[in-house]
Amino acid sequence: MPIDAATALAAEPRTGELSWDHRDVQLYHLGLGAGTPATDPDELRYTLESRLHVLPSFATVAGGGKPGVTSGLSMPGIEVDLARVLHGGQSLVIHRPIPATGNATATHRIAAVYDKGTAAVLVLRTEVVDTQGPLWTNDAQIFIRGEGGWGGDRGPSARLEPPPGAPDRTVERPTREDQALLYRLSGDWNPLHADPEFAKVAGFERPILHGLCTYGITLKAVVDTLLGGDVTRVRSYTTRFAGVVYPGETLRIRMWHTPGTTRVAVGGVERDDAPVLADTIVEHT
Repeated sequence: MPIDAATALAAEPRTGELSWDHRDVQLYHLGLGAGTPATDPDELRYTLESRLHVLPSFATVAGGGKPGVTSGLSMPGIEVDLARVLHGGQSLVIHRPIPATGNATATHRIAAVYDKGTAAVLVLRTEVVDTQGPLWTNDAQIFIRGEGGWGGDRGPSARLEPPPGAPDRTVERPTREDQALLYRLSGDWNPLHADPEFAKVAGFERPILHGLCTYGITLKAVVDTLLGGDVTRVRSYTTRFAGVVYPGETLRIRMWHTPGTTRVAVGGVERDDAPVLADTIVEHT
């Protein structure tokens, strides 16, 4: 069996060093579409090194190594075909604001393996600390088609009840045709996001946008729209990837805001609001 759950869960954690500087942060922000308009003071917070604020979702690419969706596939007990892999969801807890330049230690382990019947779900947990203590904790839920059915734990359901009433705010964010090509420079080189032939083998009509790119675009919209542009107010951010985005499409981001928590739903405008992100929660001060 390509997935040996017992081996994966018992494997020793892997530890590595991370480092980043303002250029990595700026490239990540540009990969999300920051900098439009280029001279807007609100956008310069994301693009100009002298006033740079770090969007918390930068944690998913810090260090420029493989993101959880692919690095988890090299852990003991895991041997699967990359074309069967999708990013099912992402959870991020921010312990302290992320500095624009940093050095840290990341510890990776498989925290859970779930049997969904027709698929398997791996939860790769990454805990990052620097000399001052914990910085962030990331959980990547990796969905592997065709690898379930061994009778294992199905795991918890990620589905939430829809937010009540109409959203408090709705914004639209266009993506560029080259959005995935720019975003992948931050470290996710999966050919699904660039190679048309690979995308067809994986079952898509053309390359799709990284789920974590949509994840970052959405958090930026929440921060800019509801949190006064203050990235330090974000405490945690969780989502389920409910559908794909093709580069060039427009995201419709709906927000239900209460003190301390914002519920979010994201759909693709050109495809009748087809769900993209669901069960999305931003916790904040």
